[in-house]
Amino acid sequence: MSGVRRVQSGSPWEEAFGFARAVEAGDRVVVGGTTSFKGDILYGEGDPYEQARVAIANALAAIAEFGLGPDSVTAVRLLITHARDVDAVGRAHKEVFDSVRPVMTMAVVSGFVDSRILVEVELEAYRGAPA
Repeated sequence: MSGVRRVQSGSPWEEAFGFARAVEAGDRVVVGGTTSFKGDILYGEGDPYEQARVAIANALAAIAEFGLGPDSVTAVRLLITHARDVDAVGRAHKEVFDSVRPVMTMAVVSGFVDSRILVEVELEAYRGAPA
């Protein structure tokens, strides 16, 4: 499809399930569910704040492949496995996006493909004219 670019992060799930970490279509970049895994290592095991911090950094690394940064993020979805982690995950989000203020949804889900994952992050970014 013309005008669409994709990037991979190297996650084994991308290959196994046939998806890209991020896709750019026109001025929009969408980053799929991103965790705190780097290669085979899960960072912040048991720590929702650290998992959120690393997952957000991993998602931002994906949009950086398209020359975008935190200021271009328009929407964030934070999926968590325990309601008790709302404050810790929210704190990690605020540290990165406090001045940007994208729309944000946080939802509690029943689990992820690896039971050690506590947080998954999705981003949407926009390459448009500055406001």
